[in-house]
Amino acid sequence: MNAEFFSAIADIEKEKGIPQSYMLEKIEQALLAALKKDSPASQDCARVVLDPDKKTVHMYLSKTVADPVTDTGIEMSLEQARKIHATAEVGDVVSETVDAKKFGRIAAQAAKQVIIQGIREAERGIVYDEFTSKEHEILTGIVSRVEPRNGSVTIQISSNAEYTEAMLSASERIPTETLKEGDRIKVYVVEVRKSSRGPQILISRTHPGLVKRLFELEVPEIFDGVVEIKSIAREAGSRTKIAVMSTDPEVDPIGACVGPKGGRVSSIVDELHGEKIDIVKYSDVVEEYIASALAPSEVISVTVLDEGKSCRVVVPDNQLSLAIGKEGQNVRLAARLTGFKIDIKPESQG
Repeated sequence: MNAEFFSAIADIEKEKGIPQSYMLEKIEQALLAALKKDSPASQDCARVVLDPDKKTVHMYLSKTVADPVTDTGIEMSLEQARKIHATAEVGDVVSETVDAKKFGRIAAQAAKQVIIQGIREAERGIVYDEFTSKEHEILTGIVSRVEPRNGSVTIQISSNAEYTEAMLSASERIPTETLKEGDRIKVYVVEVRKSSRGPQILISRTHPGLVKRLFELEVPEIFDGVVEIKSIAREAGSRTKIAVMSTDPEVDPIGACVGPKGGRVSSIVDELHGEKIDIVKYSDVVEEYIASALAPSEVISVTVLDEGKSCRVVVPDNQLSLAIGKEGQNVRLAARLTGFKIDIKPESQG
């Protein structure tokens, strides 16, 4: 029986990755709780010893030999003691072995609950540790449920051998995409929190970090550090501007991101369900950077103003609407990308 018991603990370690030492500690706590519940008068005398090397489990009530006995919960008579140890004397502490088979149903149930709770806590700890290491990374998930009332989606995500479910709220979904059960999608892990129900993994499809990680996956020059992403401004489902620079004068950062025949950027656009992506060249010269950020519009001049981080930009008259963009989106994203407030004027008013 004991051999099977320790073999089962070894199997739990193999299957669930829960260390044997952790399980033995929890089982010891469970048996001790059960022993105290079964012998409430002898709680202070209860002891449990698990020996994985000898594959033995022993439970004891260690009582003091007394004559006369005034408290049977913590004392035993000399006659009882000598049945256990022939040389026992008054004042000695003698351990009386307890048979687990004599446990009452309530005590056994209490032990079972402690063990189950211990396994759950360990599993949650393993999942938390695994997914914490994936914060600010991309994971691939499978849509397992779509909630039609509020638009939230439950996604089963995995990392190595660990699986868990995460909620993609309506506010973190790309507005233009329709998801259905069974779809495989990439999500950005914003944060992993501990909660009473286990790890809570906050995921997003709208976070700028998703675009950043997708470019790192698709563009070897970014992964290798030759091309650096300096800033991203995103309106998910509609448009993203990304500023890049090269640490190698021989490498064109925009060309590297676009890829042969536009293959690299197009695969990212496909993943984001058609979201437009403007790749602009970063420059330490603020005026050049702002002019690039307003692409695809042409820019005649950029004047950085004294008050705060603001500037005045002059564009050709026929480029004004392009520079501003639909509903002001182009200039809004350029401002977020550069960190400057941008005031656009047509050439005729410049």
